[in-house]
Amino acid sequence: MPRPTKGARLGGSPAHEKLILSNLATQLFQHGRIKTTEAKAKRLRPLAEKLITKAKKGDMHNRRQVLTVVRDKSVVHHLFTEIAPTFAERPGGYTRITKIGQRKGDSAPMAVIELVTEALNQVSVSKAPASPKETVATPVDEKTKVVSEAPAEETEAAEATEAPAEETAEAPAEETAEAPAEETEAKKDNA
Repeated sequence: MPRPTKGARLGGSPAHEKLILSNLATQLFQHGRIKTTEAKAKRLRPLAEKLITKAKKGDMHNRRQVLTVVRDKSVVHHLFTEIAPTFAERPGGYTRITKIGQRKGDSAPMAVIELVTEALNQVSVSKAPASPKETVATPVDEKTKVVSEAPAEETEAAEATEAPAEETAEAPAEETAEAPAEETEAKKDNA
């Protein structure tokens, strides 16, 4: 058995609430954006998202399921032929709710619910540069050229000076590692 949604209903009965949401969805797909109360917009959003997902599939079964909610055939045709192809690359988030303040008469919080028309931003991950030489960009003018080349030369000079220091640091460590080994061999011979 379906569980009723929590909170106060939008209309007087579940059937009335279903009709309100159906009419709101029809108007949303027909006009692209509608102005309504925040409560109605929040209740409409999941319904509209599901209907758009069914329209993206585009087969006859899904068209008939959408027709059970949106009774206007011209709006359903518009949804399947024009709205759904614009959301083909978008995995979800087809609608946006923007709060616009309170209504003058009864101070009800109002909102605009609209279909998202912007393209989905695909964030591409770029490879990190492997060496400092690759980070030096091509110079735009002579001042940039002098500044960008100096750090690259300094890093090469620093690498050259560090190499002999590492070799000298490793040599005493090897000698000290060998010395205890020789001492233990000498102790074994004496024993």
